[in-house]
Amino acid sequence: MNPAVFTPRPLAVAITCVLVLPWCYASANDAMLLEVTKPVANPLDTSVESSPSALALLRAATHDTASLLRNIPGMSLYGAGGVSSLPAIRGLADDRVRIKVDGMDLIAACPNHMNPPLSYVDPSQLAVLKVYAGIAPVSVGGDSIGGSIVAERATPEFALPGEAALTRTEIGAFYRSNNRAVGTHLSTRYATDTLSLDYSGAWSQADNYKAGGDFKSFVDTGRPGHTLARDEVGSTAYETQNHALGIAFKLDENLFDVRFSYQDMPEQLFPNQRMDLLENTQKLVNASWSRPFEWGSMEARVYHEQVDHFMDFGADKRFWYGTLSGAGNPCDPIRFHGDPAGTCAAGMPMYSESDNTGVSLSADVNVNDRQVLRVGADLQRYRLDDYWTASGGGMGPGTFLNINNGQRDRAAVYGEVETRHNAAWTSLMGVRYERVEMDADPVQGYAAANMPGNQLAESEAFNAQSRSQTDHNLDLALLARYQHSPGLDIELGLARKVRSPNLYERYTWSTWPMAATMNNFVGDGNGYVGSIDLKPETAYTASATFDWHAEDRRWSVAATPFYTHVDNYIDAVRRPGWSENQFNVLQYANQSARLYGIDLSMQLPLMANTWGNWGLNSVVNYT
Repeated sequence: MNPAVFTPRPLAVAITCVLVLPWCYASANDAMLLEVTKPVANPLDTSVESSPSALALLRAATHDTASLLRNIPGMSLYGAGGVSSLPAIRGLADDRVRIKVDGMDLIAACPNHMNPPLSYVDPSQLAVLKVYAGIAPVSVGGDSIGGSIVAERATPEFALPGEAALTRTEIGAFYRSNNRAVGTHLSTRYATDTLSLDYSGAWSQADNYKAGGDFKSFVDTGRPGHTLARDEVGSTAYETQNHALGIAFKLDENLFDVRFSYQDMPEQLFPNQRMDLLENTQKLVNASWSRPFEWGSMEARVYHEQVDHFMDFGADKRFWYGTLSGAGNPCDPIRFHGDPAGTCAAGMPMYSESDNTGVSLSADVNVNDRQVLRVGADLQRYRLDDYWTASGGGMGPGTFLNINNGQRDRAAVYGEVETRHNAAWTSLMGVRYERVEMDADPVQGYAAANMPGNQLAESEAFNAQSRSQTDHNLDLALLARYQHSPGLDIELGLARKVRSPNLYERYTWSTWPMAATMNNFVGDGNGYVGSIDLKPETAYTASATFDWHAEDRRWSVAATPFYTHVDNYIDAVRRPGWSENQFNVLQYANQSARLYGIDLSMQLPLMANTWGNWGLNSVVNYT
């Protein structure tokens, strides 16, 4: 592992060109502020939303979609690969946050969560990015306790009846000097009044980035003949491309929309993981139908996603592991071939394959001029195989089955009522029920005559257990907004949210350090072992928001104190025989947790002159 994970970066110049209009602009910032707007169309929309102009500006500064959220109150990021940081909302991250991409619930298919949902959407392809911090309506998603993030590409666009076909093309490119990052994107659209065709594609790659100065006294990497400069942050390079083709057509009041997506990521190195992503392929089809009615609207969706994921040691990590026979000298590729009796291992190939199929149906019913009823149902079928082929030494022969035919199926129904009581008070009450069924097939370790790490006994003990688990989860949400005056809004919220364990938390089984350290999606260098009997996490949250603002929202100041108590929080405890102050093998276990704090934000205009509009935006999050 490279010890330099979070290091300051020197000032970099980012240049981007977009050919929608004949301009090109340059920014000397390596991270720009994200403009955040408060939706006003829905009286009780608890989300904050990024503006399209802010998204366009940030394309030059980052290729990591999750990083666009860093300036939203309550948000923080777990730094990881170049395009795969993990968003956290008020201290709750990763699978505890429900992330919906174009209406789909996507899942990270990797024991290190190197391919989270937002890594499949390039910033240039985004049209909407919303955050429901803390308390999210039950209609936005379940099986989470930390809030929701909604990412959407542009909706289908049609020409007006009787007018000529609509055509639009955008071509863009960027360059960043620090890590020599380059990229380009293309989007094009053709539409009549009933048919809409669009394509969007993006490609980018980057080398390792440089720190603000020398932060280490050595240049060796552990790989013979390969060195890194003292100011170079190893394992931070990446390359990725994303493509999406959309076909939509209107039939009377019906809108049918089908989108095909494809990602090929040949490399994404991780400075905070023992492994690197060396291939990730996603194939996805997403089809929806929607229609307005006199009484409201309906929407149906079906999607299917396939992910093939491969990990091993990248260019900046030591590749040959173990010792030669006899004297116990370290391995290297030349001496290994002359000493087959040694225990040298050529890397550690790891594969993850997943199938994710979902169906959803939702309706908004206008009960009267003051009430809206939202009802819906969701189904999700998820399958995962996680296996590691032989690489020599203690890793082989045979194949290590980390998770064998892991199954996680969700069925959910929900209903919520939004009521405008009077000019000042609006409330939202919702309930959601989810049934989560999980199972996995028998596993095995490597097939060596004397497998290290007690693999044989532990795999047999795992296989002897009843692995089928069913959770019945109930979510409740109560939100209220009070407009005290044109300049002060007060929002109050109470919620009960439940999340079942993921497959890696329940079904990883080996305490062998080499295997356990491969199962780690928090990036702390420790090893983690699952527990079949984990209970779902149940979070009880209370929050309040005081929003002072100008009537036209030219300026605003907001404060949100919050408190969350979590029963059966899935944390980890040290395995027997391990000590403090070192990397450990940890076992997932239910505990209780409390999280509390306050989010503060401010937007203030300062002045306007010939150089532009000047203002001050600030966010302070304490958890």
